[in-house]
Amino acid sequence: MLYQLLFPLAGQLSALNIFRYITFRSFGAAVTALLLSLALGPWFINRLRSLQLGQVVRDDGPQTHKKKSGTPTMGGALILFALLMAVLLWGDLKNIGLWIVMFVTVGNGMIGWVDDYRKVVHKNTKGLSARQKLFFQFLVAGVAAWLIQTYTDVDTNLALPFFKHLVIPLGYLYVPFAMLVIVGSANAVNLTDGLDGLAIGSVITTSATFAIFAYVAGNAKIAEYLEIPHIPGSGELTVFAAAMAASGLGFLWYNAHPAQVFMGDVGSLSLGGAIGSLAVVTKNEILLLVVGGVFVMEAISVMVQVASFKTRGKRVFKMAPIHHHFELKGWPEPKVIVRFWIISILLSLIALSTLKLR
Repeated sequence: MLYQLLFPLAGQLSALNIFRYITFRSFGAAVTALLLSLALGPWFINRLRSLQLGQVVRDDGPQTHKKKSGTPTMGGALILFALLMAVLLWGDLKNIGLWIVMFVTVGNGMIGWVDDYRKVVHKNTKGLSARQKLFFQFLVAGVAAWLIQTYTDVDTNLALPFFKHLVIPLGYLYVPFAMLVIVGSANAVNLTDGLDGLAIGSVITTSATFAIFAYVAGNAKIAEYLEIPHIPGSGELTVFAAAMAASGLGFLWYNAHPAQVFMGDVGSLSLGGAIGSLAVVTKNEILLLVVGGVFVMEAISVMVQVASFKTRGKRVFKMAPIHHHFELKGWPEPKVIVRFWIISILLSLIALSTLKLR
């Protein structure tokens, strides 16, 4: 909004030329999102508490989590508000890619809100059924994938890290593939959201990394130098990714152990969907497996556990997702969280190194 309002006046006031720079607007969006989430946090938490929107703890979860029952949840709505306000304020609202990523974020947030509402108001720990969730998630992802293919400069080739010119042409498989990336990312982050600050800490690292990916992919000279796919307009997603990292950082202030508020599915599904759509638009679908390695590890642990129990009648882990396994092995919750954060940071650095190692 500021870009549309102020940049056209640069002819009369040269100082307004600064709004043309994505780096400046990304910094502005990050500061705005951080301040909004920090400032509104206490009011928002009190509001959730007054509405009695407290966490319903699963009966089959770790017994140590029973004490978390009643902690305000659906705090992801605060992240979404701070994120979207910052993007609408600092982003170029003529950029179709920006709107597509926001559509995925809000769409998954609405699915998560319904799921949370059923859990906390109807006291149903299961919320939406898995089939219902997946149906609406694939619907949102399908619309987004079609929009990306139709209205953006993103091609249907799958770029491979570590290789300069090797790509896999997906053709008609592009839309289904993009849908799987977005839905898979949303559910992987959702599975990770089980300990205080675990998911949001990894989201901060991942979104900050994608801010860099978006910027270099959108800059023709840098993309040519690094020999990565140049995607015109994708640089504007730097504003979104920076705002997401900053709004998550502000939320972490209240979500750090012991958490005053949980993000709920409204937060985890929306942020996961946002990360998946960022990966698709910036042509980093494969690198998402590295950057979001913590989320991948959590999702795989659940799949392995379910497959093993159904085929052999035995569990591989003490409990899945895998963060609960380490809890039951005796690791204090803060130790599990911080070590997973460290892994997330290391994986992001490895992913960033691929920009040059091609």
